[in-house]
Amino acid sequence: MYISSLTLKNFRNYKSEKIEFSPLTNLIYGNNAQGKTNILEAVYLFAHGRSHRAKADREMIRFGSEFMALETEFHDNARDYKAELRLAKNGKKNIRINHVQITKLSMLMSYLNVVMFSPEDLELVKGSPSVRRRFIDSAISQLYPSYLANLIDYNKALVQKNFLLKNIRSGNGKGREMLDVWNLQLAQTGAKIMKSRRKSIELLCKFAAGIQNEISGENLTVRYAPGIKCDDITEDAVMEFLQKHSEREIDMGSAQYGVQRDDIAISVDEREARLFASQGQQRTAALSLKIAQADYIESIKSEYPILLLDDILSELDINRRSYLSEKIKNKQVLITSTDCDLKADTEDTKLFCVNGGKIV
Repeated sequence: MYISSLTLKNFRNYKSEKIEFSPLTNLIYGNNAQGKTNILEAVYLFAHGRSHRAKADREMIRFGSEFMALETEFHDNARDYKAELRLAKNGKKNIRINHVQITKLSMLMSYLNVVMFSPEDLELVKGSPSVRRRFIDSAISQLYPSYLANLIDYNKALVQKNFLLKNIRSGNGKGREMLDVWNLQLAQTGAKIMKSRRKSIELLCKFAAGIQNEISGENLTVRYAPGIKCDDITEDAVMEFLQKHSEREIDMGSAQYGVQRDDIAISVDEREARLFASQGQQRTAALSLKIAQADYIESIKSEYPILLLDDILSELDINRRSYLSEKIKNKQVLITSTDCDLKADTEDTKLFCVNGGKIV
């Protein structure tokens, strides 16, 4: 899989630019705050339908403009694609692939597969559980659109349950009979999400453990740590658990159990990486997990995803950088850097100099 071109109009600090990419290594270099990461963000948008860093879509519209528009051409083993994304200042978003309207996010994510590497990925190991949940959700959603649909349905029901619990606790709402209704919906979708996460984390562990061992000789373990404890992941078992803990949730005024509390337990040489691993070990574990995500996607789709490396090579020591450089050979990768001499140790690198929102 590779992307051949990207057109940006009124996107971030770009007025109008078109970029033709190499199917192999592309180095996007320039000083800080010139727009290098914006290019990766635009590619990421076509894969996920949302930005990896913007809190609101309107932040991506160039200052003083009424809209922004992106176009890209990408290719997989089966066919060629042309994708278009337009966002108006009023928040209306329009996405088309080969002229077909994309009406649901779950429809979009199976087309273009990307894996993003950034310095913030260290948070995968030492950050909060929400960071690790986003990581596994991204990996699964790119492969199975139904997973993302279940996740969206679950979060909608969770909002309603939290609203109900808050009202019950404050005495403003009777509604105890409605609690089982929302718990049932959360049990139905939650069991499906839990099964998918457990299976995917087991597969990721196999890939990541081998990668960690190749880089450092260390033993990496990645394990699913669910927010609901039950012997069998079934709708009935999840429902029984939620009902059993209903009184505590009412006392707290919010949902205390469910997939929104899931985590991924990461250990290096049988010690919890978040607490006991050195910064170097944490970096290696994070890198192993991200490469494992790409390998996992390839194992399911028989195609390697596009790699987006946002100023990451300068953060790695020579051993980790050499390993990553070897892994990305013969694959499409978009790299940002302030150093034009940083070519990821690969041949046939195409260079793009960015200055003030222009490819110069």
